[in-house]
Amino acid sequence: MTGRRRAQIAFSDSAAKQLENLTDEHQIHALDRALVAISVDPEIGELIPGDTTHPELRQYADEIERVRVLYFVTALRTVVICVAYIEA
Repeated sequence: MTGRRRAQIAFSDSAAKQLENLTDEHQIHALDRALVAISVDPEIGELIPGDTTHPELRQYADEIERVRVLYFVTALRTVVICVAYIEA
């Protein structure tokens, strides 16, 4: 029995820069958990209204972990993280 393959996660330049500045272990763990949830089900986030000329942005928020991630999913099911907010 084969399950559905997880989506690949990629980071925009600005999101990659954010990750470089993360040093708090709790914040890193919280973001990791959010990324796993998104990779398992890329449609888990809510659609953010916008125009049809750009990829559909989604927002995933975990109020318990206090993480918010903005991302879009490519046609090849790669999740591109645009911004990640982690509250201290």
